[in-house]
Amino acid sequence: MKLLEVLNALEEEESGQSREEIFIAPPNNASGDFTDEDSGDEDGRRGTHLPGNVLHAFVVPEDSGTGEDDDDPQLQPAMKKQKAVVEPQRVWTKRDICPDFTSWTASDPHMEDLKSQELSPVGLFELFFDEGTINFIVNETNRYAWQKNVNLGLTAQELKCVLGILILSGYISYPRRRMFWETSPDSHHHLVADAIRRDRFELIFSYLHFADNNELDESDRFAKVRPLIVRMNYNFQKHAPLEEFYSFGESMCEYFGHRGSKHLPAGKPVRLGYKIWCGTTSRGYLVWFEPSQGTLFTKPDRGLDLGGSMVVKFVDALQTRGCLPYHIFFDKVFTSVKLMSILRKKGVKATGTVREYRTERCPLKDPKELKRMKRGSFDYKVDESEEIIVCRWHDSSVVNICSNAVGIEPAGLTNHHSGAAKTQAQVHQPSLLRLYQEKVGGVGRMDQNIAKYKVKIRGMKWYSSFIGYVIDAALNNAWQLHRICCHDAQVDLLAFRRYVACVYLESNADTSSQGRRSRRLETESRFDMIGHWIIHQDKRTRCALCHSQTNTRCEKCQKGVHAKCFRAYHIR
Repeated sequence: MKLLEVLNALEEEESGQSREEIFIAPPNNASGDFTDEDSGDEDGRRGTHLPGNVLHAFVVPEDSGTGEDDDDPQLQPAMKKQKAVVEPQRVWTKRDICPDFTSWTASDPHMEDLKSQELSPVGLFELFFDEGTINFIVNETNRYAWQKNVNLGLTAQELKCVLGILILSGYISYPRRRMFWETSPDSHHHLVADAIRRDRFELIFSYLHFADNNELDESDRFAKVRPLIVRMNYNFQKHAPLEEFYSFGESMCEYFGHRGSKHLPAGKPVRLGYKIWCGTTSRGYLVWFEPSQGTLFTKPDRGLDLGGSMVVKFVDALQTRGCLPYHIFFDKVFTSVKLMSILRKKGVKATGTVREYRTERCPLKDPKELKRMKRGSFDYKVDESEEIIVCRWHDSSVVNICSNAVGIEPAGLTNHHSGAAKTQAQVHQPSLLRLYQEKVGGVGRMDQNIAKYKVKIRGMKWYSSFIGYVIDAALNNAWQLHRICCHDAQVDLLAFRRYVACVYLESNADTSSQGRRSRRLETESRFDMIGHWIIHQDKRTRCALCHSQTNTRCEKCQKGVHAKCFRAYHIR
C-alpha cells in the first residue's frame, strides 16, 4: 500500500477505539547499493519523495500478534491447542506476594571515577562518540567514497565539524541548510561558515557511511548502520549509571520526508517513523536500543511475542555488568505472566500493566463489578508456584497490573481528581501501583529530551534520520551523566548542546583558508562567557595571559591558561 492510502484509510475509520501506528521498515534488500543513493536534492521542487522500493509502510495494531506462529495462519489453531495441553494450569490464591529476591546493595565505582575526572560536556559526549568510533566512521566513509571512485580524504577533524553542524541544527534551523553559508545578513552564520566550506560539507554528508558494503548481512534490514548500533550500545552500557530501576518501552525515530502524511489531524494516535525498542534508567539515560524489524527479520523466542523477547534481550544486556536484582518496568504492550516467570528465573524483578487475556485466567473480579464499587477498590491473586501477583485496581478506569517482586502491602493513599465535581479525594492504592507510577517513565523522559532540540538536517538516504536519532541519544546520555557528576556547575540541556556544538566547530575549524576570519572568531568566542572549561593537558604550554608554563588550558579557546589567570583571560 502507498503511504497516503494507509493514512487515508486510518482517517476514515469511524471507531477510534483501536490504537494503530505507522511502522516504516527499511527495504527488504536494504543491503543493496541502490539504497545508498540520494533520491533527489533537498531543496528541489520534488522534495524528499523517496521511491516505493526504498521505504515500506505497514499499519500494525498495538495488540497485533508477533509470535512465530502468526506467520502461518493454517497452523495457528493446532498450535494454540497444543500449547493449551502442554502448559500447566496455574493455581491462583488470594494472598499477598512473598518475593525471595535479594535486596539491592550494588555500588557504582565507574560513576565515582567519572565524578573524580570532572569531565566537560565535550568530554562526556566523547565517552560515546569516542576516538575509535570517529575513526571508524572516517574509514568507512572514505572506503565508500573510494568504491564510488571519489577521493574524499575525510579526516576526524572534518567529521567533528559535520557533527557540530548537525548538533547546532537542533536549536538553530533554517528552511534550507545552505542558508548557514549565505552572505545575506538575515541568515549568515559565521560559526558554521568559518568552520567548513559549504560544498565540502555537502560532499562529506552525501558520502557519510557506517558499514562496509562488501560485508553486509542480507538478513538484517539495518545492516547499513549495524556497526554503529553495536558500538553505541557498547558505549552506552559501559558508562551507564548502575541503578536498580529501569524502564523498557518503544521510541519513534521520526521520518522527515516531505509527504502529506506529516499533516496529521491533531490528537490522532498515529505516529510515523522507525520504531525503536529502548531500555533506559528511570531518569532517561538510554542503556540499550534496537530498531524494530518486525517478525520477518526478528523471530521471537521462549514462547513470547516480539515485545517480550526484546525485554529479555535488554535484561541479557544488563546482566553483562553482573547478575544483580534489577527491577524492570514496562507497560501492557510487553507484560505477560509468562514474561514475569522468565525474568524471575533470571533473578530479575519486573512490574508492568497487563491485558486481561495475558493473565493466564487469573480469577479476578469482573471489571464491570469492580466499577460499581468505590474508587480505590482492588482485587488480587498470587500464583502459588512462582510468586507472581496480578492485581486489578479501580480508579478513573480499571487497571490490571502484574509483578513478580512487589505486592499489595504497604498500601497507601493517592489523590484522585474529579473533573466534573472539581474536587480531589484520596483513594487506596496498592504498593505495586505506586512504585510503577514512580519508575516507569524513563523512556518518555528520554523522548522528551530528544524532541526538544533534535537534529534537523537530514539526507536522502533511508537511514539519515536514524543517524540523527543516535546523535541526539548520545547527547541526552552525556547530559544525564553531567547532571550526576557535576553538582556545582550544572547546565540545562540547551546550554549543554550549545557548548558541544561550539567547541566542535571552533576547535576543528579549517584555519588554512580562513585568513582574517580566524582571528575574528577567536576574539568573539574568547569573551562570549559561554561554555569555557579549564581542563588538564599532558604537554606544558605557555599561558596566554602571563606567558609562563602551564599544564591546563581552556577547552573552548584551545589556549593554555593557568587556573589563576582563567577568569582574567576571558574578561575584556
